[in-house]
Amino acid sequence: MVDHITRSDVLIVGAGSAGSVLAERLSADPARQVTVVETGPGPDEPGVRELTHNGLQLPIGAASPLVRRYRTELTAEPPRGADIVRGVTVGGSGAVNGGYFCRALPTDFDGPAVPGWSWAEVLAHYRAIQTDLDFPDQAGGGPIAIRRTHEFVGSTAAFVDAARAAGLRWLPDLNAEPAGDNAPPGIGAVPLNIVDGVRLGPGAAFLEPAAARPNVTVLTHTRVLRLRIAGARVVGVETLGPNGPAILEADRVVLSAGAIGSAHVLMLSGIGPAAALRAAGIAVVADLPVGQRTSDHPEWVLSTTWTVAPHRPVLEAVLVADGLEIRPYTGGFIAMVGDGTLGRPDWPHLGVALMAPRARGRLVLLSADPAVPPLIEHRYDSAPEDVAALRRGCAFATEILSATTELGEPMWSTSQHLCGTAPMGTDGDENAVVDPRCRVRGIENLWVVDGSVLPRITGRGPHATIAMIGHRAAGFVG
Repeated sequence: MVDHITRSDVLIVGAGSAGSVLAERLSADPARQVTVVETGPGPDEPGVRELTHNGLQLPIGAASPLVRRYRTELTAEPPRGADIVRGVTVGGSGAVNGGYFCRALPTDFDGPAVPGWSWAEVLAHYRAIQTDLDFPDQAGGGPIAIRRTHEFVGSTAAFVDAARAAGLRWLPDLNAEPAGDNAPPGIGAVPLNIVDGVRLGPGAAFLEPAAARPNVTVLTHTRVLRLRIAGARVVGVETLGPNGPAILEADRVVLSAGAIGSAHVLMLSGIGPAAALRAAGIAVVADLPVGQRTSDHPEWVLSTTWTVAPHRPVLEAVLVADGLEIRPYTGGFIAMVGDGTLGRPDWPHLGVALMAPRARGRLVLLSADPAVPPLIEHRYDSAPEDVAALRRGCAFATEILSATTELGEPMWSTSQHLCGTAPMGTDGDENAVVDPRCRVRGIENLWVVDGSVLPRITGRGPHATIAMIGHRAAGFVG
């Protein structure tokens, strides 16, 4: 039996960082009925808020009820597998991550030159989502509080001291444009949406308060299986929730399920590369290059002999140089790769991440069954220039840090920043899945609003940018 639920004006698939901001902005109009569908649990369920608010642990271990793991192949020669960890709760990955909340670089937007998305146009939306407690004179005032660590201890202190001793300058504000005193190379404190140990991401800051509005409905433990399409018009979604299958109808549908989830729903609904859809037994509605040029930050992770300084954010400072971020993780790496425990603290590791990689991966539909995850390949070793840059970064890190710690052999990893599965672009862009207003090309009443739409990976971690996209796109969907 299938239940029908009253039509919404806007239905948002996914309560992650972008979807949470978008829902709050759209529901500010009391005449607009907004429904948000989230696969995972809500914040009021037992234990959830305790896990998401604790900014000094990553609740992403193999036993965590707040994440879903996807398998990917990082490299082809030889094949190296890894887990991608994605948050499934109100707030999405932004509710369980390390709190890194750094804006992108101006070139990340001015380079692709998508109309309406210049740096000058997006900067106001970055400012609107956050309040910087360290630089209160900046324009801002949004509900996400940002603070940096000012007193380093343990491995982070050793890292900072070694970098400064090597002659690297201090970068006062990694959220400011990289010029003058902020110009790399240098080292700086990471802007964190963790204040006094409490992680407050877009879900808690935007969607939770908005959920009290009478025109907002949040459906948790509900999975969207596919879109309902009449001709070339989306009219709703098919879901599976606690009470079984249901159809949700809406005038406008927005996919904000993340780079993996949004692309998967598109392809299950017949929107994607025609050959792969037909191979999976799905009728083609729109032949679009979904999942064909994914992007992420490749990372080599090295063990250290630094001792644990407990009860610290997972990343408090980074060294920025030559297109790389060198990251002294205080812990969290073991939980990230899956160790069978729930957010167990572990020893410090060093990460060397390439921030403007050339390699492109892919995400491919394997089955018409929504329970079967897509094939994900990062193809990190497909660009020799990237491998050479990572090798140089490890040599640089070893040179700087060898007096403070013994570094292990580098292991291939990923920064968990997959994006670009449904990139935006103009009509003449053969790689574009959505237009500059986040509308899926050739389909009416359908938008994608999350990291899927980034034409390329940002030069900083993308969390703040994904939340910004939710704020920016509210004017397009509304």
